[in-house]
Amino acid sequence: MENLHIPIVEEEFDKPFVNFDATSGKCELSGESFPEKTEDFYGLLMNWLKQYMKEVKGPIEFVFGVSYFNTSSSKRILHIMILLQEYVKKGGKVTAQWSYDPEDLDLEEDIEDLRVISNLDLKLNPEGGETRFKKFSQPN
Repeated sequence: MENLHIPIVEEEFDKPFVNFDATSGKCELSGESFPEKTEDFYGLLMNWLKQYMKEVKGPIEFVFGVSYFNTSSSKRILHIMILLQEYVKKGGKVTAQWSYDPEDLDLEEDIEDLRVISNLDLKLNPEGGETRFKKFSQPN
């Protein structure tokens, strides 16, 4: 199974940085998310996760660092969180955390809502979050 790496590029600053590693199970989603075709973008991520869960069946360490997301993106992020929780229910191992700016109380409330709805054991990490201004060019 191949890794999924989507860097942030200047022309597509509306899409978050994605780095899903099939070998380690570490998945990072960070930056800002307000793409025009949200379903297409997040469908790619969901398909990768489903394939990983079916074929690799390894542990997943999911790191969210999304500092801004629109309503459509929040719905898709919620779907990812629910998928991760379903994987746990089936015996998969998942650790998840969300890094965010501790001064952004609206974001913290939105993250908490997603956590409650998804029932995912999500650690809130108020130590920062990434914006579109951070450049990602290479996988970790």
